[in-house]
Amino acid sequence: MAAELFPTKKLPAVSPPNTGTAVQQYQQQNISNNNTIQGCNWQGLYPSIRERNAVMFNNELMADIHFVVGPPGGTQRVPGHKYVLAVGSSVFHAMFYGELAEDNDEIRIPDVEPASFLAMLKYIYCDEIDLCADTVLATLYAAKKYIVPHLARACVNFLETSLSARNACVLLSQSCLFEEPDLTQRCWEVIDAQAELALRSEGFCDIDAQTLESILHRETLNAKEMVVFEAALSWAEAECHRQELQPTIENKRLVLGKAIYLIRIPAMALDDFANGVAQSSVLTLNETNDIFLWYTAAKKPELKFVCKPRKGLTPQKCHRFQSCAYRSNQWRYRGRCDSIQFAVDKRVFIAGFGLYGSSCGSAEYQAKIELKRQGVTLGLAIIKYFSDGSSNTFPAFFEYPVQIEPDTFYTASVVLDGNELSYFGQEGMTEVQCGKVTFQFQCSSDSTNGTGVQGGQIPELIFYS
Repeated sequence: MAAELFPTKKLPAVSPPNTGTAVQQYQQQNISNNNTIQGCNWQGLYPSIRERNAVMFNNELMADIHFVVGPPGGTQRVPGHKYVLAVGSSVFHAMFYGELAEDNDEIRIPDVEPASFLAMLKYIYCDEIDLCADTVLATLYAAKKYIVPHLARACVNFLETSLSARNACVLLSQSCLFEEPDLTQRCWEVIDAQAELALRSEGFCDIDAQTLESILHRETLNAKEMVVFEAALSWAEAECHRQELQPTIENKRLVLGKAIYLIRIPAMALDDFANGVAQSSVLTLNETNDIFLWYTAAKKPELKFVCKPRKGLTPQKCHRFQSCAYRSNQWRYRGRCDSIQFAVDKRVFIAGFGLYGSSCGSAEYQAKIELKRQGVTLGLAIIKYFSDGSSNTFPAFFEYPVQIEPDTFYTASVVLDGNELSYFGQEGMTEVQCGKVTFQFQCSSDSTNGTGVQGGQIPELIFYS
């Protein structure tokens, strides 16, 4: 199954999907151009050289080269103009005017999809960048192949802004293939912070074996090891299908190869191992026995598996108040909402909130925490926590960290249920610097219990960067 890289589009891991619709649009534009130039002094209709060049895009008029683009059975013949192409690409210049130039009227390009080739030509002829989710990876491939760096950069920017846990693993594989270190780093940031979502995504099963090993080897992967194990088995089943093997336990172990030893099985909770891994039959009898001894025996056997738990990520805290206080008649809840809006200047992942507790001794609270963007809920959790009566904050976490994009305001809300009076924050700041991330705060219309920028609840945002 193809990986869902974008919310409403399907994008395979290696080759792009059917591009007939995009090609038809280009053909319609070509017809329009031909009609425009028939029987008139068309050059006089366009005041700039850029506009006159654009008329030549995908146009047979004065074409001195043709390309047969696409794999067998899905080709399209595309007209071109050597001079324009050579000005836009050093590769085309070498093909047409270099020392080894060949005098061919037609060039076959089976490894590039027609729509992506046309998108590259549109940039060369028209100075326009027209990208879409379906073809951006194939367009990046074409831009790299023909050394069109500005188009390649635009493709990478498009992918970075569309990056999420759903597509991070596939894009990691592609970014390594295309040698794009910045995109690779962005992918690792998402995979580390939202590891369990990334490992459970459809796209994870579409990655190549080398990318699988690099993910399993990752020290900062923020996931339970049982989730890592289950994801590896899902990948192995998909790999069996790709290799036309029956997805038996033996074949899954075969395709995993040495990658199985990168799963830190001895670092799992004993219950997870006994009720999950040990009964999966993926391990040999000797491996299962040795790992049980690892858990229980004083003299532990040597194992091929990595035994040390992953370090994961260290959460950071953005504290927005300079002091906290309590009074005899504040702060009460009664099911009302405390809310604040915030924005950041770089992508982060909100893991949860730090909340105040009782100012009258120990007490238990139930909290409904929520994170929204433009009214759409991105994260929601109902948790209980015990307050010891101190002015410390107490963490309340979402099930998965929530990806936060820069320069957009999000709404953090909490509804607390507790009978005791609570501490509250004072001397709130509109801007807080946390390492390399700047947080900005503003009041929220959702707040019905008095919380605002200057004071109130939600003193901390817990995040990964």
